[in-house]
Amino acid sequence: MSLQTRLMTAVIGFVSLILVIVAVITSATLGSTLERQLDERIYGYADSVSRIIKQVSPDLVTAQNIIGRGGGEPGLLVAIQNPATGIDGVVVPSSTDDFEGGTDALTSAQLVQIADALNGQHVANVTIEGLGSYRVTASTAPSGVVVVTGLPREAIQNQLTALLTVIALATIGGLILLALTTAITIRVGLRPLRAVAATATRVANQPLDRGEVSITERIPASQADPRTEAGLVGASLNKLLDHVDTSLAARQKNEERMRRFVADASHELRTPLASIRGYSELSLRALGQAHGPEAIEGTTTSLERIQAQSLRMTRLVEDLLLLARLDEGRELVYGTVDLTQLALESLADARPTAVDHHWNIEVPGEPVVVVGDSGRMHQVVANLLANARTHTPAGTTITLSVAQEDDEAVLRVHDDGPGIDPVVRDELFARFARGDSSRARQTGGTGLGLAIAKAIVEGHGGFISVASEPGDTTFTVRLPRNPAVAAAEGETSEASEA
Repeated sequence: MSLQTRLMTAVIGFVSLILVIVAVITSATLGSTLERQLDERIYGYADSVSRIIKQVSPDLVTAQNIIGRGGGEPGLLVAIQNPATGIDGVVVPSSTDDFEGGTDALTSAQLVQIADALNGQHVANVTIEGLGSYRVTASTAPSGVVVVTGLPREAIQNQLTALLTVIALATIGGLILLALTTAITIRVGLRPLRAVAATATRVANQPLDRGEVSITERIPASQADPRTEAGLVGASLNKLLDHVDTSLAARQKNEERMRRFVADASHELRTPLASIRGYSELSLRALGQAHGPEAIEGTTTSLERIQAQSLRMTRLVEDLLLLARLDEGRELVYGTVDLTQLALESLADARPTAVDHHWNIEVPGEPVVVVGDSGRMHQVVANLLANARTHTPAGTTITLSVAQEDDEAVLRVHDDGPGIDPVVRDELFARFARGDSSRARQTGGTGLGLAIAKAIVEGHGGFISVASEPGDTTFTVRLPRNPAVAAAEGETSEASEA
């Protein structure tokens, strides 16, 4: 790109970035302020509903009765979970100008959406089918009645949309004006450089390679003002052309002397040069034959080192490819996995690799069965055992245990080694992370073992964690009995939150 294009791109790009950042900050600040104001209104309705509940009989605590007694603005949503009357919810129609007592009952699906959004939260945003986006909050009355109140977020979204529209139009207009102003300013400022380019082109078109040459082209004085940056370039080019003109005259004299010298010396030098060329070719041929085996041996050694490094790179690439496939969810093949049997086999494989460690296993009498990829789960257990074996000294006791807790299968790898440095604990499952600062490193791995284990476990819908202190380190893997069901529930929850 030309300098003018690059300057305009840089200026407009930076200004656009600044305007975008300002727009994001402004919209975020306004959105936060509007959300707080909406929360205050919702809390006010929640307090009002709580006061009404205290004044009526428990058998009369329903959403319809509560909103009928307290009134509310259009769009107000009230849902009640009363042990005595059950669950119901109503919403004031948004088309109502003044509240006249009319309400619409919430459907079971709408109540489920609200419940999913408020799962473990005091306040949340939820998109309710047929009603749009709502801000809802949950509270519990002293009588045990759970009250949910909410108001629509449509006004907030409309204000933010209007703000972003105004900012976008102002930004586009400002950028167009900025582009025009910048283009004119840069074009005027670069005019001396164009004069320099035109002069340099005329000089380059002159035949300077032969004969007697004189350069008469110069930058006009008006475009060679050394007080400006572009003018300084023109003045410097004029000075350069003066030196080149002088040098060309000296070159012409030297060429004439050289031509006479070459004519006199060419005949005398022809025979010695032919002899030197022949002997140099013979010497190079002999040198190549003498050093051929050594060169081949050195090449063989180099190829062996290249092969060793290529194998190491291959293992690294395979680990990274596995992580990439796990991230895309394309690597797991589900089937029935007996974690009890898998743990026994994994420990049997690990025990011969570290006979100086003490190995224990704790499994229940009944098999712990999950739905998963047997090969990948074996890789998880093997990685955890190898990690414990590698980073603990001789004499350490490593215990592998399997248990079933509620609807989860739990697998733990415990050791009484020196523990993990708290500095690296939070990054332990990151790719290429290593815990050398806290445990003696005995093997050179890629730092991807725990990252692969984490990816496999998460691919099964579970999670892996670590708790460590000196003498007590435990890696815990929790897996759902059926990861497909867990994944479906997670997708439903994410969709409801959206």
